[in-house]
Amino acid sequence: MDTLDPLNIRSTKTDLSEKLTSAEMGKLWATFMGNSMSKCFLHYYLQHVEDKDIKKLLENALSLSTEFLTTIEEIFRKDAFPLPKGFSLEEDLNAGAPRIFEDEYYVHYLKYVAKAGMSIYNVAVPIVFRKDIEEFYRYSMESTMDLLEQIKELLMIKGLINKPPIIPIPKKADFVQKDFLNGYFGHVRPLHALDIAHLYDNIENGVTSKALIIAFSQVTKQEEIRKLFVRGKDFTHKQIEHYMEKLHHEDLPAPSFLDHLVTTSTISPFSDKLMLYHKMDMFSMRIRSFGNSVALSGRHDLGIMYARGFMQIAGFAEDAAKIMIENGWMEHPPFAAERGKLVK
Repeated sequence: MDTLDPLNIRSTKTDLSEKLTSAEMGKLWATFMGNSMSKCFLHYYLQHVEDKDIKKLLENALSLSTEFLTTIEEIFRKDAFPLPKGFSLEEDLNAGAPRIFEDEYYVHYLKYVAKAGMSIYNVAVPIVFRKDIEEFYRYSMESTMDLLEQIKELLMIKGLINKPPIIPIPKKADFVQKDFLNGYFGHVRPLHALDIAHLYDNIENGVTSKALIIAFSQVTKQEEIRKLFVRGKDFTHKQIEHYMEKLHHEDLPAPSFLDHLVTTSTISPFSDKLMLYHKMDMFSMRIRSFGNSVALSGRHDLGIMYARGFMQIAGFAEDAAKIMIENGWMEHPPFAAERGKLVK
């Protein structure tokens, strides 16, 4: 493929004295938090893995997370930006805890977090301007895409996943009819390719998220957090069933639950702070996924279904945030200046 023709404008090198913008601060902060969290999980998974191919995949993922963290630390130090506390192996990981997942789960988990990482990186690229940060996010996108390719290849070779459903190729280009938006009344059109793609994606995300929250509910130390996790597990299960029902109604297959990949251990490898933050982070990705699903569908029943899911997850995230704040666990991103206080 040919590269783009260069623009006839003056090109400048990175100005190291150029201040970080709010977008650059925010995205770097979020990337640091996410990868410091992932580093704890990947270290733990590597202590309890037998399959050599899955172990190599986990090592590749850990190498990327470590590299991303090192790069961000260098940028922050250069700009005299205080390092976020994030999560650490010393404070948030119980290295001696027994296994809570079977090897297969790790591959599904890696796919989920790779998609979550890419959702941060691809939004960052258009809104960051400093060249060193733009190059970092370009590299982050490309390397995460490479990792995702390894994940998909391993899932297919080991028979751990089914591709999205096959549907007939259209006979010709066509235009929608009046019933295109119908979902409850009148003639309801079949699911189109984008409906199916997002139902498949939401099921895939949901079954991975549910297995994780089942494990968290088994091992968490605080009863308040346990109840919240059980609530999240219950509504996640119902959401997945609704998505599956939409596919099964049209004789289309759906991804399977992963609950059986959670062991019976009740000893926690992770701090409650880490587990609660992780579920908030995972649910925020599902909110973004719901937005994409609604935007590309049009059928009223699907839109309402995703809106209900959004409200359930938003309620969980708010309650989780309250617990984080009460325990002094919630680290805040960089703020704008509060001019009212400065005036006083």
